[in-house]
Amino acid sequence: MAPQVSNVRRIFHLGLPARPLLTWGDGIVLAGLAALVYGGMRLAAQAPHVTPSREISLSPATLPLYAVLSVARMTAAYGLSLAFAVVYGGWAAHSRRAERVLLPILDVLQSVPILSFLPVVLLSLSAVLPQKIAAELAAVVLIFTSQAWNITFSWYQSLTTVPAELEEASTIFRFDRWLRFRTLLLPLGAIGLIWNSMMAWAGGWFFLMAAEIYTVGTRDFRLPGLGAYLQEAANRGAVGAVVWGVVTLVVVIVILDQFIWRPLLAWSDRFKLEMVEGEAAPTSWFYDALQNSRLTRWLNRRLLRPAGERIDAWLTRRVGTPDTPVQPAARRSPVFFAVSAVGAVGLLFLLSHGARYVYVLSGSPWGEIVLGLVATLARVAAALALSLAWTLPLGVAIGTNRRLAAWLQPLVQIAASIPATALFPVLLLIVLRLPAGLNLAAVLVMLTGTQWYLLFNIIAGASAIPQDLKYTTAVLQFSRLERWRTLILPALFPYLVTGAIAASGGAWNASIVAEYVHFGGQTHDTVGIGATIARATVAGDYPRLYAATLAMILAVVGINRLVWRRLYRIAETRYRIE
Repeated sequence: MAPQVSNVRRIFHLGLPARPLLTWGDGIVLAGLAALVYGGMRLAAQAPHVTPSREISLSPATLPLYAVLSVARMTAAYGLSLAFAVVYGGWAAHSRRAERVLLPILDVLQSVPILSFLPVVLLSLSAVLPQKIAAELAAVVLIFTSQAWNITFSWYQSLTTVPAELEEASTIFRFDRWLRFRTLLLPLGAIGLIWNSMMAWAGGWFFLMAAEIYTVGTRDFRLPGLGAYLQEAANRGAVGAVVWGVVTLVVVIVILDQFIWRPLLAWSDRFKLEMVEGEAAPTSWFYDALQNSRLTRWLNRRLLRPAGERIDAWLTRRVGTPDTPVQPAARRSPVFFAVSAVGAVGLLFLLSHGARYVYVLSGSPWGEIVLGLVATLARVAAALALSLAWTLPLGVAIGTNRRLAAWLQPLVQIAASIPATALFPVLLLIVLRLPAGLNLAAVLVMLTGTQWYLLFNIIAGASAIPQDLKYTTAVLQFSRLERWRTLILPALFPYLVTGAIAASGGAWNASIVAEYVHFGGQTHDTVGIGATIARATVAGDYPRLYAATLAMILAVVGINRLVWRRLYRIAETRYRIE
């Protein structure tokens, strides 16, 4: 049996080049982000007073309109996220020099809590834009920050694990950039993109409440929408309104599943890398109806196909130039050095003034921040471990069993999309009476912010396992343990790393709402960096907010570089299917 196991293992490419743990790019990125955070907070401190645009009605009759407004914001944020992921992830995957700078930035952005972004984004926009426009843009940007990162990581992982023989074939046939993207890269990344898009929408629903209604010190803003409805209902303790809001959310999720995600999954099954057809392809009644519709075929022949051909020809002319060997870097002009000098001076100016924010803090806040980092890190680790324990077997079962997926996929989407912040007050009433109290509740809320990233990526990875490799393990009569050890886990490894990186960012994000909660006229909090950030945000204590946010950034970047980035490199070089 050992030779047979060895043969299956050869499917996965081996070899792991040494890489430096930290680069000069990391220092520049962290310094730049610290300066940007300080600059945003300075704008925020000088922003005009933001008043509520309107009161949020809890009448069930307003829910259809609120749902449409929220879906519109989510759609705008998702379009921005998808464009960002394709450009950003592609740049990082195809340029090692750019990767050294872009990935640390991505590590930081996906790990900084959305509620730390919100005061800076909202109040900075309010300083230069009308209130209504600033509030709408802030909501879209904040939903974007909950959607973009896992899509980008998924696209990056797909590009860095393209089979070598397909890369060689595209080079031999001299594919231009657009043809290579359309016929090789996009099909290979389609399954992961779709599943992570579903997760991105779930993450957007999770933080929609925070993006549509928010208070920073004496400044208050709110937008009519489903998230604001749920938040207002939770604040008033209106259980009936919470139920109506959750029911509406479930209806919206089911509609999106039946008319968007399930048809896309049925369509993407053609892009699996396999030599034989799967046992049961995913199905969609709506996709079948479109395929069999005469009107759809007429529109495709008369409108969609000609328009697609024109767009394809235009893109071929614009970005379809063949890849050429990298030329030696040209000598940089004096303008480049002048712009760099001005940028460096501005960066040093912002950093020096940002240091004043940190300097005014006494020793006590720093002790609170360090202790909070340790406590939150322990909760994040516990949430990740608990998430992996149940998502791995369930995700493999859903990804490899089409009948099971047909029943469980909509349920998973609904469960992932229901904002835990809407149910957190109910959870508190039960958990606060237990010995662990809010610490247990915080871990449970973090669990809701981590488990879905892992589950959706595991499902995507299990769905992408070639059917011929499954047949091979069956012919060789592998035991269940051997099949997991030689096929399933190696094939899932890149998806596990992608899910774990996004999950850890989700856990740090959820620490804000998990460690500090206001319910029933009382505030409940525990030791943690999320609670420190939340208290500073509510009080408008910008020095403490700045210091706590930077401390979280440094901690998360260190963990990502020490753990996740090394695992990503292993996934890229050792566990690609060849």
